[in-house]
Amino acid sequence: MWTPEIVIIVGAVFLLAGLVKGLVGLGLPTISLALLTATFGLKEAMALMLVPAFATNLWQALAGRDTAAVVRRLGPMLALSCVGIWFAVGVLARSDAVLLSGLFGILLCVYCLFGLTAPQIPAPGPRERWLSPVFGLVSGFSAGLTGSFVVPGALYLQALGMPRDMLIQAMGMTFTVASVALAVSLGRNDLLPAELGTLSVAALVPSFLGMALGQKVRRRLPEERFRQVFFFALFALGVYIVARAFL
Repeated sequence: MWTPEIVIIVGAVFLLAGLVKGLVGLGLPTISLALLTATFGLKEAMALMLVPAFATNLWQALAGRDTAAVVRRLGPMLALSCVGIWFAVGVLARSDAVLLSGLFGILLCVYCLFGLTAPQIPAPGPRERWLSPVFGLVSGFSAGLTGSFVVPGALYLQALGMPRDMLIQAMGMTFTVASVALAVSLGRNDLLPAELGTLSVAALVPSFLGMALGQKVRRRLPEERFRQVFFFALFALGVYIVARAFL
């Protein structure tokens, strides 16, 4: 049953997550998962995040011109990520959500450290043909356990050396496929209650409102400074989630 407090919290979380995505082009699933996990728990956060993540990433996936090229290049990775998600959600359904929340916090901290230090990740080169399915499977398994595809999935995509526009479209397409696979897997394991699904649909409104605001603010705020604040704040939240889970 929704209470006014729950509606306000969820609306504020997705308004902020949409604002971040509008500003820097990414972060809605990560921000919403982190804040909702700290508030409600990991399994509930994954269910609430699904519809806004799917809708915003689908828009990002369809906005580019390289759809066919991305599908040809990443098809095996996308297929194996669905397999990884399917098996991992089965593990999630039987596991301690508190410990998995701690795992998500650790992955969040790793993601932030990469974002802050921006290390040069080696390109896979000729090994891409077999590395992509491997990373798809591992990233899918990670997403099925924690709801987050960014480690190592997004980091691997950045190492492929795609042009900027193709990379943005590839990330949107990858996260869209992951969202669909996650929704199907959560539903199959009775981890997607109808009331959370409905609230997730309602969260589309603050998500898109936040994105519109973020796109307007983007022109006035130095992006690099914002990214630093974003990753520092997210890192602190990751540390809090880890501490709450293990201490």
